[in-house]
Amino acid sequence: MKLIATTAALVVAISLAATAIAAPAPTASLVREFEGKVVSVNRDARTFRLHDSERGTKRIKVTRNTRFERINGFAGLKKGQTNIESTVKRKNGRWIAIEVEKSGGGGEHGGRDDDDNGGDDRDDR
Repeated sequence: MKLIATTAALVVAISLAATAIAAPAPTASLVREFEGKVVSVNRDARTFRLHDSERGTKRIKVTRNTRFERINGFAGLKKGQTNIESTVKRKNGRWIAIEVEKSGGGGEHGGRDDDDNGGDDRDDR
């Protein structure tokens, strides 16, 4: 009987260890996207506040690794700008901008592929 109890405890311990190893990464590293209007810009702290109508107002930190598209860098962000999108990740309790861009104007939204020369996909043989 003692062997069965020890074996059962060992199986439970192994199962718990396997679950911990296979557990997904904490939500802190998940990537999110916010879109909306710039409420304020703090040049000294290199942050801006973005009001997303679905998710509320978020303070976003810009780093030297932040990429900008259709905006002239951090200096191009202005209070009142609309249609600003930011892809962010959570780090040490802060939203860190991976990318900040002005919505619209192309990009990778189903337009031309890099290998496309402007024609269609038909086989013209």
